Amino acid sequence: MELGMIGLGKMGGNMTRRLLAGGHKVVVYAPTPAHVAKLVEEGAVGSASLAELVEKLASPRTVWVMVPSGNVTEKTVEALSELLSAGDTVIDGGNCNYRESQGRADSLRSKGIKFIDVGTSGGVWGLTEGYSMMIGGDTENVERHRPIFETLAPAPDKGWGRVGENGAGHFVKMVHNGIEYGLMEAYAEGFEIMKAKEEFGLSLKQVADIWSYGSVVRSWLLELVSRALADDEDLSHIKGWVDDTGEGRWTVLESIGLDVPAPVITLSLQTRFRSRESDCFADKLLAALRNQFGGHSIKTVE
Repeated sequence: MELGMIGLGKMGGNMTRRLLAGGHKVVVYAPTPAHVAKLVEEGAVGSASLAELVEKLASPRTVWVMVPSGNVTEKTVEALSELLSAGDTVIDGGNCNYRESQGRADSLRSKGIKFIDVGTSGGVWGLTEGYSMMIGGDTENVERHRPIFETLAPAPDKGWGRVGENGAGHFVKMVHNGIEYGLMEAYAEGFEIMKAKEEFGLSLKQVADIWSYGSVVRSWLLELVSRALADDEDLSHIKGWVDDTGEGRWTVLESIGLDVPAPVITLSLQTRFRSRESDCFADKLLAALRNQFGGHSIKTVE
């Protein structure tokens, strides 16, 4: 099966490589010509514009969009809506807000163009391990694209599936990432407790390796903990500033809207916000209050 791929960053580029290895024809486009040229060397068909990409695809066309969520996705899908024809399909594999995906599906549907939202997980390891894909869209159209999903997945019958109508794929991926926030925070806190217990002189990497086999807390994330600690268990080269890309926030907001408690995910998100404050006023006020009511000592700025 052939398709167009827009966005050739780490994930988009590796997805293209996996598709090429699976025998698919992939027409690629990215604003950076060097990214296109690299994949052309590896067997892809290059294009210098969205219009050229569409021209090089046989009808009914399928274009996979793998660009940052938000305005970039919006403008890309909008441009494609003017270039594609009725019966064509746009697949959005980015981490977009599911409500925006529903809106894009409705907008494209008015022109006879189909839409599939694919929540994609796998990161830089997807090229070799395969991608987990949560898919939203019309059943028949999803089935038509089965060869693509089977190639990208860890196995043809594992790691992917249609979870519902348009928006469902990105909704499930949103919750997936919210859970990921909580798991990561739990590992981070546990390892910090062990690091603070200096009397035992624990090797944190050794603990991660032990837990990776047979333990009820074993996971791929734990394997990544081991890799991260391999060269420097103090992580002295890393600043403790943790970003978030939006999915955790959306998950928390959704839990509020649905009256579903999500204290772990919410607190893990708040902890990320806290990591970005190098001189936190709240901590200063807490120290001042303890001094005011209990005479507890405070540390002053030298």
